[in-house]
Amino acid sequence: MTQIDPPFLIGVDGGGTGCRAAVATPDGRILAEGKGGRANVSTDCATAIDSVLTATRNAIESAGLDVADMPRAVAHLGLAGYTGPEMGPRVQAGLPFAKSVVTEDTTTTIVGAVGEQDSHLIALGTGTIVGRQKAGVQTCIGGWCYQVSDQASGAWLGHGVLEQTLLVVDGITPASPLSQQMLDKFGGGAGIVQFSLKARPGDFATLAPDVVQAAAAGDSIGRALMASGADYLTRALIALDHQPGGPLCLTGGVGPHYAAYLPDTQTAHLVETKGRALDGAVALALRAARA
Repeated sequence: MTQIDPPFLIGVDGGGTGCRAAVATPDGRILAEGKGGRANVSTDCATAIDSVLTATRNAIESAGLDVADMPRAVAHLGLAGYTGPEMGPRVQAGLPFAKSVVTEDTTTTIVGAVGEQDSHLIALGTGTIVGRQKAGVQTCIGGWCYQVSDQASGAWLGHGVLEQTLLVVDGITPASPLSQQMLDKFGGGAGIVQFSLKARPGDFATLAPDVVQAAAAGDSIGRALMASGADYLTRALIALDHQPGGPLCLTGGVGPHYAAYLPDTQTAHLVETKGRALDGAVALALRAARA
């Protein structure tokens, strides 16, 4: 195998709402970061690759490095919607790097959050990651994609609040300040329908902060959605053999907000997040460069 001597490393965290890339020195020190658009390779692979390249170029330029050196770089990409190794060649074919390792975003998220530590993890952003790392081996469940999975996620909460709001319109569910907020935001039930017909997971996820904030204020619909999401997360942790008092890391834009809704036995030993999925991607790029 030809020895690769990269001028820099690239780590990518590609999510359903947006993409971030970091450029790092060959020894793994992050120099700069850049942003791009949505990067779910199942929803739209071509757009995901464009987002990755945009974020990468932005990072390289912010670091004052030469974009022309991209073909000599080593990269690790953790991408939403990556459902298995069969997707790897398709993604790699659109990338210019000397060596590209592509995985699902669960891998980079766990490495970034807990390093080499044994722990269970719940990472909730647009999508859902529930996983366990034990003796360096990662096991994850769920997160199949918003359309059939991703319970408790930002996209799931956003879709749920619109569903509940329409039940309010139909006189099935009691109204709440949150349902009125949604009706005002979209101009009534018809506006909600029009939004939903075109919305992608990232669009639904933009409503998650409204749900989280309303639930914290005691809103009935908000609290019911958070409780339902927590019920799924509880069952997922049990399926991954999380023991009472065992370490658990809550991360992502939504994840930490579930701490108040999970059983005390599952949150008795919350561990702090060591870093981001982007940090995990850079660490894995360093491993790839040294392999």
